[in-house]
Amino acid sequence: MTTTIAYTPAVEDRTASLPLRLVLAPAGSAPALLDGAWWPRSRDLAAELPALTAVLDPLWGRITHATVNPTFWPVIPRKVPVDGHVVGVGWFKAEQDPHMLLLFSYTVGRWDLLVIPPETSPATAARLMAEAADPRCTLTASALMDEAEQRRIAEEMELSLVSVWDSEGGHGASLPTSRSPAQAAIAQVPDATKGA
Repeated sequence: MTTTIAYTPAVEDRTASLPLRLVLAPAGSAPALLDGAWWPRSRDLAAELPALTAVLDPLWGRITHATVNPTFWPVIPRKVPVDGHVVGVGWFKAEQDPHMLLLFSYTVGRWDLLVIPPETSPATAARLMAEAADPRCTLTASALMDEAEQRRIAEEMELSLVSVWDSEGGHGASLPTSRSPAQAAIAQVPDATKGA
C-alpha cells in the first residue's frame, strides 16, 4: 500500500489552492531504490522545495540538505528558505541520476525521490508515482522515465496506426450487404458448367 499526501499550504502563495503531488513508499517497507515520487508543478526549485519540505519534515525529521542533477533544473539556488529553517541545495551532474532528488536529514538519513517532469501527462505521472512508491520496484529513476517514454511512443504509434486504418476505410467502412450462409457458400463454388 502506498501513501499519497495531499497538502495545501497554510501560507498563501502561488500554489496555495493546489495540493502537493507526492507519493511515498509504505512506512516500514523493505529498502528500495526509490522512496517515492514527487511531481512538481515547475522547474523552479526555490518555489517548489518549501512545500515539499513542509510535508516531509514531520514525517522524516527536518530536511537540511537536498541535491539534484542540474540537467532538468535551470537554476539551482545554494540555499532555500523553508518553514523555520534553510535547506542547503547541492548538485551533482555525473554522480546523480537526473530524474532523482535526494533529501537529507541529520536525524534520520537520506531519501531518494523520483522527480516527474512538470509537463508529464496526469495518466503517465500517476503510473510513475505508483511504480516509484512500490517497494518491489527494482528500476532506477531514469529507467522508470525511459520505460514511460517507450510506453508513450508505443501508444502514439498505436493511435497513428488506428488513424491510418480509419482514414483508409477501416473502422468506418461500409460493410457489404449481408448474405445468408447458403448464398455465401454458393458464391464461392466455381461454376462447373463453364469452361467445359
